[in-house]
Amino acid sequence: MKQTLALLACTLLSAAAVTAEVKTGDPAPAFTLTDSNGKSHSLESFKGKTVVLEWVNHGCPFVKKHYDSGNMQSLQKDWTGKGVVWLSICSSAPGKQGHQSPADWNKTVADKKASPTAVLIDEDGKVGKAYGAKTTPHMYIIAPDGKLVYQGAIDSVSSANKDDIAGATNYVSAALAEVLAGKPVTNGSTKPYGCSVKY
Repeated sequence: MKQTLALLACTLLSAAAVTAEVKTGDPAPAFTLTDSNGKSHSLESFKGKTVVLEWVNHGCPFVKKHYDSGNMQSLQKDWTGKGVVWLSICSSAPGKQGHQSPADWNKTVADKKASPTAVLIDEDGKVGKAYGAKTTPHMYIIAPDGKLVYQGAIDSVSSANKDDIAGATNYVSAALAEVLAGKPVTNGSTKPYGCSVKY
């Protein structure tokens, strides 16, 4: 019962917290953020490459599902190995669940054997709100021409149970395969699931 209530509390979304929406097919909102190593990254600098944005909060049971199972790390490793840029973004405000110092982020990445291109810190939530990021995880894919071609859930089973991963359709992998093959993305938008982003 406690776990059910915790998940329910975790999934409640605050409509007021998300101030913008971005449409699939439109240019992805420009941004510049600093990573956990103090390096600045702009979206513009990745033009010509396929970019994945993964909203993350390691205190969230839905994020834990994909990291404790190794699913997220496997996706990161597979796709960055094919030239995809993978940016994990944390929009948790200071004092809120999921917020970590840069040093703690580097320790978390090492402990979890994660393989993103970078972990970007979005403490004021400007980038998350510009994209309309609602959940962790909330996934976005940007094509080499700078247009958003996918946004939504990581997969088709909206549970926090890692046993459900094997039977789920992975929307991110399907979309990336199409982008890298030069094909249009069949399913460009799905309903994200997870914990609310802690702006």
